[in-house]
This record gives sequence, C-alpha cells and structure tokens, in this order.
Amino acid sequence: VVVAAASAGALLWTQMQRYPSKKAVGTKGNSASKCSEQVMFIFGLGYTGSRFAAELLEDGWEVWATVRSAEAQERFTASGVHCVMFTDDAPLDPAQQALHRATHLLVTAAPTDGGDPMLAKLEQSLKDASKLQWVGYLSTVGVYGDVGGEKVDESTRLEPLTQRAKRRVYAEKQWLDTGLPVHIFRLPGIYGPNRGPLEKVRTGSARRVLKEGHVFSRVHVDDISLVLSASIAAPRPGAVYNVADDKPEAGHVVTEFACGLLGLKPPPLVSFEESDLTPMGRSFYSESRFMTNSLIKTEPIH
Repeated sequence: VVVAAASAGALLWTQMQRYPSKKAVGTKGNSASKCSEQVMFIFGLGYTGSRFAAELLEDGWEVWATVRSAEAQERFTASGVHCVMFTDDAPLDPAQQALHRATHLLVTAAPTDGGDPMLAKLEQSLKDASKLQWVGYLSTVGVYGDVGGEKVDESTRLEPLTQRAKRRVYAEKQWLDTGLPVHIFRLPGIYGPNRGPLEKVRTGSARRVLKEGHVFSRVHVDDISLVLSASIAAPRPGAVYNVADDKPEAGHVVTEFACGLLGLKPPPLVSFEESDLTPMGRSFYSESRFMTNSLIKTEPIH
C-alpha cells in the first residue's frame, strides 16, 4: 500500500475535485487482507468508520459496528455490516459478542467528560477479547493545542486548549494503558465525498474568513483508510501517527480555490473578528499548526 504518496499528495489543490478510488483499501491482494481470519469491529460507524467498513466488506472482511439509531442499523445492515445498537439503555450482549469474534478493533467514537464510552462499558470484555491483533484509535491533532503555526510532529508536547481536545488526550491514555495492541491516529479536518470545501461551496455554506497567520491541515477520508490498512498490515503497538496532509493552508485560500474549480464567485472576505462563525467554528481558529506526516512516510507501513 503506497501511503506516503497518498497521504502527502491527496490534498494538493489540483486534486481537490477528484476523490481517490474506493479501491484504495479494498484492493484484492492487499497485505492487510492476508490474515486467516478477518473480523473488524468498528466502535462508531460515522463518516470515517462507514467509509472504511465499505472498503473492508469489499475485500471480504466480516465487519461488526456500533450504531445509535434504527435508521442507521437498517441502512448499514443492508450493506453487509453486522450492526450492534449501542445506546445508554441497549443491552451489552451484542457488543460483547462482537468483541469475542473480533480480530481487529477500530474506535472512532468521541469521548465524554468521563472518558472513552467503549471502555466505560466494555473494558472487561476487551480484556477477554483474546483474538484481537490490532486496535486503532482515531484521535485529533487538537491534542497539540496552539503552536502559532509552527511545525508539529508526533513528539510535540500535548497542550490541548479545548475541552474536546482534553477529552481526547485522556482517552488516548486510557487506550494505551489497556495493554492491548493500540495504535493512535491523530486527524485534522476530514474531507471527502459530500463533505469538505467543495460541498460547502455547492450548498452555499462556505465562508471566507481571514485570520492573519492562521493555517489548517486536512486529510481525505480515503487517505485515513489507506493508513489504517497499512498499519494493520505492519502493526506497531503503541505507535502514534499524525495522519494529515503536509500542505496546510489558510481557510479562505482553500475556499477561493474550491470556488474557482466550480466556477462560482467566492463569498465575501471578512475578518475573523467580524465573522458570523458559530462558537464551534470560532474555536477552530483559536489554534494554528503546521502538521508534519514524515512518520507515516518513513515507517514500514508505507
């Protein structure tokens, strides 16, 4: 699996309107597909988890995953996923059954103030999950906090500013302390089909906000799948990876480029101070980082 080129290059502006092929992870003969038993349990079947699940199913994996609504359960069951309802009042037996079968586990669900929701309810079942060969935890680059646009690698000190990033730091530690073969993947903003700058421009929700010196890093959802697949093929328990493009750019520049690709007039440029961003949106501008991804280019997973 060629992760280095995809991870570094998927966000080049000339490729923004071309989504990577669905075959990126699910290609027959992929080294991540050669274990005798392939059972993935995805805790949190959201945008990234569902995309990865589809790739695994295409490649012949048995996939189990948690969902939180009857609509999601019906939709993903129809696609071939063994769905487990995971709500506050749902029985734990189905999730325990999934863990008993799983050879691989991917955790995408966000933590709460009390920590990781899976560990809160299934920690003992995880300890008894004797078949697990690989565990992946999707975290956020927000754990690094604000470094004023300076370069950040996996050794950079964690100094989270937001409450959600502080939760992620705690959840990362919880998972690493389990003694399971855990791998941490720190992600920036995710884009892909029906999500990202192009979609915002199409729907009229794009904003052009100027904050001097501020840059964002991004990652395509299929590049995340590429890195996960490569890690499964060459596991290194305890590893932490920044899974981000290494071409950060100011948000208003990305919006301008997306408008150019679609032949649409850019929205007006406004200063950060005068913008109508939501509190959540404004929080993303409180931190600026130049993410580096050299580790996924130099380790055997590439």
